[in-house]
Amino acid sequence: MPVEKLSDKVILKSPKGATAEILHYGATIISWKTSGGLISGGTEHLFVSSKAALDGSKPVRGGIPVVFPCFGPPEHPEHSKLAQHGFARNETWTFDSVVMDNETGVSVRLLLKPSSAVKSIYSKDFELAYVVTLAENQLSTDLHVTNPSTTDSLEFQALLHTYLRAPSKAVTISPLNGLTYINKVKGGAKEVEKREAVDVKQFTDSVYEDAPSKVSVIWPGGGVEVKMTEFKTLTVWNPQAEAGSKIGDMEENGWEHFVCVEPGYVRGFKKLEPGSRWIGQQVLTLV
Repeated sequence: MPVEKLSDKVILKSPKGATAEILHYGATIISWKTSGGLISGGTEHLFVSSKAALDGSKPVRGGIPVVFPCFGPPEHPEHSKLAQHGFARNETWTFDSVVMDNETGVSVRLLLKPSSAVKSIYSKDFELAYVVTLAENQLSTDLHVTNPSTTDSLEFQALLHTYLRAPSKAVTISPLNGLTYINKVKGGAKEVEKREAVDVKQFTDSVYEDAPSKVSVIWPGGGVEVKMTEFKTLTVWNPQAEAGSKIGDMEENGWEHFVCVEPGYVRGFKKLEPGSRWIGQQVLTLV
């Protein structure tokens, strides 16, 4: 079966042997594997901490969590009651439908609408749809944000907090040279990137403005191309030991095994007029 629906998650299986697992909780993708030849069970391309909670008790440390409607501590007055990174990653999403099932791959849609818990802290109406598409060497994630109101605009931030499994001491991201970025390690200072290839050998938390539509994440023996549509920023994060050792659900030395490359819209707010829809897309392709 190309789509296996379980009580807590959905498992996608492509005709070429790739698999993906999506939790109902947070619509968080916790696994993306491709057939690995001699590697039993395939090759995993996402990092999930061995200490991550997968039971819905807290947001997952790893995979691809969905961030909405705010990134980081809330800044917008309408988000004042929200926790860091909003609520999408710790709400239970509903399986909607199989969008595609053919020889090229398989795709499903999950939905999120305001729950009673969300309504108690957030007054705006919204509809989220998350379309996940799995192909032989590719994983696509499309976040649809709809403003169903007939009178009020909707202002939000959105981001896909992608943890790519990679050796952090050897990985590089490019092209980011010449872009202005917010260096959150230095208290939010604005800087201009001068490196041809960005590394995360030290504690890194950088939000690049006017992000390119495509970046390459490369390491010895592997790599992933990250394409973005309608996402205007790219966050690169790795805590290294300096900050990683203080994260309770981070496995020992876990920061050595991933880099977060996060397409988003997190500088300012996207404004949706009544009845409008916005779609942000991320496409991960093995290289």
